[in-house]
Amino acid sequence: MRIRRVITTRAGGESKPPFDSFNLGAHVGDDPAAVAANRTRLAGELGLRQDRLAWMEQVHGRTATIVDGTEREPAEATDALVTARPGVAVVALVADCVPVLLGDPEAAVVAAVHAGRVGARVGVVPSALEAMRSLGAEPHRIEALLGPSVCGECYEVPADMADDVERHLPGSRCRSRKGTPALDLRAGLWRQLADHGVGRIGVDPRCTVEDPSLFSHRREQPTGRLAALTWLEE
Repeated sequence: MRIRRVITTRAGGESKPPFDSFNLGAHVGDDPAAVAANRTRLAGELGLRQDRLAWMEQVHGRTATIVDGTEREPAEATDALVTARPGVAVVALVADCVPVLLGDPEAAVVAAVHAGRVGARVGVVPSALEAMRSLGAEPHRIEALLGPSVCGECYEVPADMADDVERHLPGSRCRSRKGTPALDLRAGLWRQLADHGVGRIGVDPRCTVEDPSLFSHRREQPTGRLAALTWLEE
């Protein structure tokens, strides 16, 4: 089964500043009509039915929800969506957090994960892997992509916060560009995925804070959200 993965940028949509212009987040204060137009365009350009885009009400937790495309509302209070239904695209919205796209082509199971500092710390990625296993996926067959997010050099945090996250997500503590305590969540998540036996892990190296083509909550507030989505081709 062929797995598709797409990560959007902020260009080419209907939203006005400061959400310009391809904002896909409906919860950030943007004009709902603009967000709806952007979501319609997203589905159309990818050749997907709009009602087969699966969204979630992200809360920085560790809940993973299995969907099949019949849902008419975003999955409540969840930070990972998993599906085995071809043609259903699971979507994570981010603007500095790490989007994690997972797929087992043999079992035909995919997942989209919203992994911010809190969710990564409490184990949202292992929750997604467990949900995938319940549908027949196996870690050694899973392919993972860690999408664009704030990089370790830009993600300065208090020392006690860095130490706390490191205890729960080893490999994430680092130093910022200024030499202060910081977090590299992609590094910690890479190590976590490898420790869980995931065989192929790719990293999109772009930093949302440094790249003006991407939305960044740390760089500017308010701002929009980019989408990371994955689906099984029908």
